[in-house]
Amino acid sequence: MKTMYNGAKAIPSTGLRGVITAPGDKSISHRAIIFGALAQGETQVTGLLRGDDIMSTIDAMRALGAKITENDDQSWTITGRGKDGLISPTDPIDCGNAGTGVRLIMGAASAYELDTEFTGDASLRSRPMGRVLDPLRKMGIEADSQTGDKLPARIKSSGNLKPLDYTSPHASAQVKSAVLLAGLKSEGTTTVRESRLSRDHTENMLRAFGATVNARPKDDGQIVSITGPVNLTGTRVNVPGDPSSAAFAIVAALITPGSDICIENVMMNPTRTGLFETLAEMGGDIRADNFRKSGGEVIADLHVRHSMLRGVTVPPQRAPAMIDEYPILAVAAAFARGTTIMDGIEELRVKESDRISATVELLRRNGVDITESAGGMRVRGGTDIVGGAEVKTYHDHRIAMSALILGLAAQNPVTIDDASMIATSFPSFFELMETIGAKIERPAA
Repeated sequence: MKTMYNGAKAIPSTGLRGVITAPGDKSISHRAIIFGALAQGETQVTGLLRGDDIMSTIDAMRALGAKITENDDQSWTITGRGKDGLISPTDPIDCGNAGTGVRLIMGAASAYELDTEFTGDASLRSRPMGRVLDPLRKMGIEADSQTGDKLPARIKSSGNLKPLDYTSPHASAQVKSAVLLAGLKSEGTTTVRESRLSRDHTENMLRAFGATVNARPKDDGQIVSITGPVNLTGTRVNVPGDPSSAAFAIVAALITPGSDICIENVMMNPTRTGLFETLAEMGGDIRADNFRKSGGEVIADLHVRHSMLRGVTVPPQRAPAMIDEYPILAVAAAFARGTTIMDGIEELRVKESDRISATVELLRRNGVDITESAGGMRVRGGTDIVGGAEVKTYHDHRIAMSALILGLAAQNPVTIDDASMIATSFPSFFELMETIGAKIERPAA
C-alpha cells in the first residue's frame, strides 16, 4: 500500500505582490465561542477562523450544552447556557490540538457544578496543564491527572468556587483567562496579578459581553480583577484578522526580493504586535493605515515591501506580545545583516513542540548560523541562505509555515515532512500565499 505524502515544498520566488485579507484571529475565535456558550441569549459571530482548533472548541462547548450552528453566510449563531449553566457531558471532551481552547474551557467549566474529563491529541497531551489546574484547585475544584498534570485530566467542581487572589508565575493570557472565567460565578472578587503584561483579549471580550473587568498597571505588569457572580449577555462579535497568521506573509514579503503586498484587516492590539515592532527596528518597511475598530479591537491594513534587514537584540519583556512569532522572526533574522538575539523565551519549549530546538534545527539544516540556549536563540544572518533541506515539523504548524517561508527566499527549495497540521491555525495559508505569487507545492486535496 502506498504511503500518502503530506509534506510540501517552497520554491525560491521573487516579487510577491497583491492584496490579501488576514484570516480570523484564533485567540478571539476561541473566546467568542466560549463566552457565547456561557452567555444568556444569542451571540452572532462573523469572521470566525474555521481552523481545526476552533472546531475542537465548538465541539467541546456543544458537549457542555451550548447550541452552536453555522449559517449559510458563514456566520455562526450561539445559543448560550446562561442561567441554566454548563452540563456534564457523557463522554470525555477531546480538544484536539487546541491548547488555548482546553485551558480556557477548563476555567469556564470549573465555575459550574459538573464532572468531566478533558483530553486531546498526542501533542496536547504532552503539554503542561498544572499552570491552570493549580489555581483552579485553590478555588475549590478537584482535578485528577495520572500523568503529572497533563491530559487526560478529570475535573470535578461543586460550582461554588472561592474567589482567588492569584499571582501568576507566568505572563500567560491562558492562565489569567482560566482564573477569571472560573471566578465568574464566585461570590466576591477574583484577582490575577501579572509581573509582565499578557494578551488582554479576555478582558476586552468580557466587557463586550456585559461584564465589569478592572485592570490597573503595576510595575511592568498589571492587576486584573472581576467581581462575581457575573451574568454574561449574548452580543455580536466580528472577529478581526490574526496578526500571528499575518506574520508569515509579512516576513515573506520582507525577505523576498521585489515584493510589495498589502494585508487587510490585521488586529493591532498592542499585546499582539511585538513582532511588527521588532521587524520595524530591523529596518522592515511596514506601514499601517486605515485604522478602525472591530469587536472592541483596533485593526488596520499593513503595506509591506522587501527590505534589507539588520540584526537586533529583542527585549525579553517583549516576549508575551510575540511569543508565537519567534520561529518566523528567526527566519527573518536569517536574512538580516548581523546578529539577532532572542532571550527570555523559555515558554516556547512547552508549545506544540519545543519551538526553540525545532527552530534551531530548521534553520541549521538550511545553512543558517544559529545557536541555542536554555531560554533563547542567537541568529547570525546573511543574504545568501542555502536552503535545500527537508525540515521535520514535529507536528507544529508554526514550524511548518516558517520553514516554507524560508524556502521562498533561500537559494534552493525547502521541503517539510508534514503540512497537515497547518489547518489547525491557518487553513487558508496555501491559498493566500499563492495569491501573492509564492511558489509552494503541496499534495492535491
